[in-house]
Amino acid sequence: MFTGIVTDVGEIERLEHRGDLRARVRASYAPEGIALGASIACDGVCLTVVDRGPEGRGAWFEVDISAETLSRTNLGTWAIGSRVNLERALRLGDELGGHIVSGHVDGRAEVIAMAEEGDSTRVTFRAPANLARFIAPKGSVALNGTSLTVNAVEGRDFGVNFIPHTRSHTTWGSARTGDLVNIEIDTLARYVARLAEPVE
Repeated sequence: MFTGIVTDVGEIERLEHRGDLRARVRASYAPEGIALGASIACDGVCLTVVDRGPEGRGAWFEVDISAETLSRTNLGTWAIGSRVNLERALRLGDELGGHIVSGHVDGRAEVIAMAEEGDSTRVTFRAPANLARFIAPKGSVALNGTSLTVNAVEGRDFGVNFIPHTRSHTTWGSARTGDLVNIEIDTLARYVARLAEPVE
């Protein structure tokens, strides 16, 4: 379980196909604090640490990414040097600063427009048709692992404002039109929609 509050920006250091895709991520987390089997959200995708080490600058950890995950997320676009949003799993007693995020990505949204609004950047996304009904104004959504508030919705399109702090402490400062980003809808929206469905 996560909150969508990014705690580090990692860098892809190695990619290796061995059935699944094995990725090595360089992070600033203390090496002794990364346990084998731990869950780390990488661009919003909950992945399991299968190896780790303290070599070089900071720590690194490795994760295996299945073909199913690659087909539903943007992790297939990772390359050596790609920067990724990271979040450690929520621990009992941690501050819940964002919203409840599972790390189970629902699909990919596309960045279709960007515009400066004061010190913030308004980014407009287009959601997949099957997810658009779960996105509401002033509701929450996780995009590339970042908990964000939806400002406006029109059909499949929705807008989010990024303040300077978010842009500088995540990968959102380098976002571009046409990017495909991982989207996880709010769990509450999912259950509300399910409750509204007729039961046969």
